[in-house]
Amino acid sequence: MRKRLGIISLFIILFVTFIVIWNYSYYQGQEEAYIPLTKDKSSPVIPLEKGVFTRAGYALDYSNMPIDENHQRSINEYYNNREFYGGPPSIPHEVQSERSMGNNTCLKCHENGGFVEKFQAYTPVTPHPEMVNCRQCHLPEKSNSLFVANNFKKGTIPKAGTNNALLGSPPIIPHQLQMRENCLSCHAGPSAPKEIRVTHPERINCRQCHVPNNKVMEDIGSFLRKIKSNE
Repeated sequence: MRKRLGIISLFIILFVTFIVIWNYSYYQGQEEAYIPLTKDKSSPVIPLEKGVFTRAGYALDYSNMPIDENHQRSINEYYNNREFYGGPPSIPHEVQSERSMGNNTCLKCHENGGFVEKFQAYTPVTPHPEMVNCRQCHLPEKSNSLFVANNFKKGTIPKAGTNNALLGSPPIIPHQLQMRENCLSCHAGPSAPKEIRVTHPERINCRQCHVPNNKVMEDIGSFLRKIKSNE
């Protein structure tokens, strides 16, 4: 009798142990994977992702939009409006004398774009409409000559369609992502340069296939404002 009770007790203990372990394992599996960020400098910085989806609501519009062959921008026109590769574009038109904020002026045209009859061109769409003090970085064109002679060089401009690792593979991202998270702002729609206009704007998660150039990310890094401590 005692032997039989011992076997039954052992079975009950094993069964309860199995239930406890299974229950713990199940709920652990329901938790999201977590990888703690360390202060080790070798850990790569992951740029902000949410900007990729900011203009996703226009993806199908871009996909169905006919191409205006007569008013397309080229990649050369795109870069000629910048003093150096990666720099903010200058303002090629008249601006108000006071330094008004972008919400009241610039974003009226540059938040969603549109055709401008005066310039016979489509308005470029800003990838960062949340930054409303536009003239902090974007300056009006003053003249065609330099104020002071110097030996500054613009640098090498990457050629479109030549930076993919393998023939037929998606091209890498040749620039930094900071302030450029909204891919469709520059790569979709009638204002996008024809050489870099994406053929599939409806595939919203661009970085699922297109990865940043690691060298560019390491050379430039992420901008961090240094705050002076009072301590």
